[in-house]
Amino acid sequence: MLLMTQEDDELDSLVRIRIRALRVAQGWSLEELATRAHLSQSSLSRIENGQRRLALDQLVTLARALDTTLDQLVETAADDIVTSPMIDGARSLMRWPIKGDPGMSVVRQRMTEPPPENSARMRAHPGREWLVVLSGTAVLMLGHRRFRIETNQAAEFPTMMPHAIGAEGRPCEILGIFDRDARRGHQREGSDYDAQGTRE
Repeated sequence: MLLMTQEDDELDSLVRIRIRALRVAQGWSLEELATRAHLSQSSLSRIENGQRRLALDQLVTLARALDTTLDQLVETAADDIVTSPMIDGARSLMRWPIKGDPGMSVVRQRMTEPPPENSARMRAHPGREWLVVLSGTAVLMLGHRRFRIETNQAAEFPTMMPHAIGAEGRPCEILGIFDRDARRGHQREGSDYDAQGTRE
C-alpha cells in the first residue's frame, strides 16, 4: 500500500487543477482534450475530479496535448511563487524575471507623459514585446501610427519598427513584457520605455 504525505496530496490536487485550468484556457471541452490526449472523456473527467489515480504515462500525454511540459505540470506550489521584484522608486518601476525563461522580464510602470510623436525620438530593436494596460489609457506610437490602448487591453507589436509608449490625458499604469532581445534593446538605451513617458 502506497502512503501519500500531505505534500504529495497537495501536489496531486494542484496538478488536477492545472489540467482543468489549462483545458479551460484553451477553450476546450472535456471531449476535445480527451481526444487530443487519447483518453476517454470519462477517464479525463475522473482525473480532473480526483476520482482516478494520476498515472505518469497519462500525465506525459496530457502535458503534450496541453502544450506544456511534464515538469511544469507537476512543479510544486512553492515553485510558482515569485518574490522580491526589483523596485526603482525614482522611475515608478517594478521589474521581475519570468520564471522558466530568465531571458524574459516583466516591467510594471506608471506613465505620466504622452509619448514622443517624432519617430527620431523612438527606438527600434530586435525581439518581441507585449503591453498590458492596468489602469488609464496608454498610447502606443508605431512609426507614424498612433494606437490608444485602454484599461484591460493588451498589444503585441513589432519592435523593429520605431516605437514609444506614454499616457493619454492622465497617468496610466502598464505591464511591459520583454523577451531577451527586446530587454537588451531597452537596456542599451538605458530605460525600459521612452524617458518622456516615464518621468513625472
